[in-house]
Amino acid sequence: MAKASKPKAKSKKLLSDISYSFLKTYINTPSPTGFESGGQKVWIEYLKPYVDEIFTDPYGSAAGIINPSQDFKVVIEAHADEISWFVNYISADGLIYLKRNGGVDHQIAPGKRVFIHGKKGPVKAVFGWPAIHTRVGGGERKDPQPSVENLFLDCGARNKKEVEQLGIHIGAVATYEEGYDELAYDYLIGRAMDNRVGGFMIAEVARLLKANKKKLPYSLYVVNAVQEEIGLRGAEMIARRIKPDIAIITDVTHDTTTPMVNKIIEGDVACGKGPSLAFGPAIHNKLLTLVEEVAEKNKIPVQMRTVSRSTGTDTDSFAYANDGCPSVLISLPLKYMHTTVEMLHKDDIEETIRLMYETLLAITPKTKLSYF
Repeated sequence: MAKASKPKAKSKKLLSDISYSFLKTYINTPSPTGFESGGQKVWIEYLKPYVDEIFTDPYGSAAGIINPSQDFKVVIEAHADEISWFVNYISADGLIYLKRNGGVDHQIAPGKRVFIHGKKGPVKAVFGWPAIHTRVGGGERKDPQPSVENLFLDCGARNKKEVEQLGIHIGAVATYEEGYDELAYDYLIGRAMDNRVGGFMIAEVARLLKANKKKLPYSLYVVNAVQEEIGLRGAEMIARRIKPDIAIITDVTHDTTTPMVNKIIEGDVACGKGPSLAFGPAIHNKLLTLVEEVAEKNKIPVQMRTVSRSTGTDTDSFAYANDGCPSVLISLPLKYMHTTVEMLHKDDIEETIRLMYETLLAITPKTKLSYF
C-alpha cells in the first residue's frame, strides 16, 4: 500500500530537524508522575551543551544554569511528568485493576495498548473491554460506561502468578503506548505533549542563547520539574531551593475551537494563532505587560485568556514561593488534553520559544516590577 502523503505547510524554520528528533525521542520516553527519571535523563543529556551547570533535586526535578555566578535569578520552567495508571489489584485470573496517577481520563481507556513498567522492564498489555455484541441489546442489558472500577488490563497471563512472573507488582505504573507522530499542515500529536513540549521549548531557548552567543546579566535557571500532575509538587520544592527573582512558566492550555468545549467558560484560544498569555492573581501584571510589549515589538501573535483563582500550573508554586516571585505563564494551545492524541501546531511551538527568548533578552536585574 502506498504511503499517504502529507501536505506541507510553510515553516518558519526556527528549529531544525535535529530539534524535532529530540522532541520525538523525549515524547516517546515514558516519564510518569513519580517516576520521571527516564525522561529527565533524555532531557538533561540534550541540555548539557547549552548550560554551564546542571543539578537535580531529591525527587528528580532538574535544572540547567546559565551564568551561575550572578545574584539575580530568572527561571524558565516546564514540568516533566505525564499522567499514567498505578497497578492496584491483581485478580486470581490474572486481570490487573488500577488507580489513577494524575488526571488520566478513564473514558478513553477501553481498547488502548499500554506498557506496564515492572521490575523486569516494560510489559505489553491492553485495556480489555466487552465486545459491543455483549453490551447492548434488548431486555435489561445496558451499555456500561468505563470507570476506574470496571477497567482492567490484560497482559495475556492466565492467573496472578503468571502476572507476577512478568515482574508486574502492586504500584507498578502503566503508560499508554501511543507516541510522537506528525499530521498534515504542521500538526504534531502524541501522548504527554502535556507537558514534555514545555521541557522541549525551554531547552531550545537555552540552545538559541548559546548559538547566538547571548550574554545574560543574571543567572538563568532552565527548570524541568516533576510531579505537576498531582499538585505542582516538584515546582514547590525547587522554587524554595532556587529562590528566583522572576519566573516564566510554560505549559499547555486548551484549544477551545474543538467540539464540546464552551468558549464562554474556557475563552477563545486556537492552535496556530500563537502562544496564550493569561490574566489571574498568580500572574504578575507588570511582568505580563513586559511580555506583551516584547510580543508586540517582535511581531509575535499572542492570545489572551483568564484563569480565575488558580492557573492550575506550576506558576502558582513559583508565584507564592518564599516571599513571592513575580511570575508569568506562557501557554501553548493544545487539542485533546489528557488523551493519547494531544495535538499542537509547530508554528505555536516556535512562536512560544521566540517569545521566551526575546523576553529573557529584555529582562535585566534593574527591570522594575514593583507595583509601588
